[in-house]
Order: sequence, then structure tokens, then C-alpha cells
Amino acid sequence: MPFLARLIDLYSLVVLVTVILSWLPLERRNPLVALARGLTEPVLAPIRRVLPPMGGLDLSPLVLLIGLQILRGLVV
Repeated sequence: MPFLARLIDLYSLVVLVTVILSWLPLERRNPLVALARGLTEPVLAPIRRVLPPMGGLDLSPLVLLIGLQILRGLVV
């Protein structure tokens, strides 16, 4: 498996961890939360600006994960 494909898989995992952590009552100052948000927020913020409001649902992680899987398919 190429290095870039592994990197995309790892980043996808970080996105999933960020989503799961957002469901838990953890403070933003928690080191794990801060690390996960720091790695994903620069990519998720522009997606949120483009997506229309969905009744309080944040679908930006889903869009990002789909995009990452498409990119991974192009890499492999």
C-alpha cells in the first residue's frame, strides 16, 4: 500500500475520532480533543462554509470522509 494511501487512512481515522469526541462531554482544553480538532478543523471549516444549513447537523465530516475515500481511490 502506498504511503499516501496509508496517510489518508490515518487522517480518516482522526476525523472519525474527532466526531466521536464531539459526542462526549469533554472540555475543549482536553489534550486529545485539542489535538484532534487541531488536525481536522483547518479542513472542516471551509467545508462547513460551503455546505448549506442542515437543521443543526454538521455533515462536514461526512463530506470530508467521502472526499478522502475518493482521493484514496485515485492514489491506489
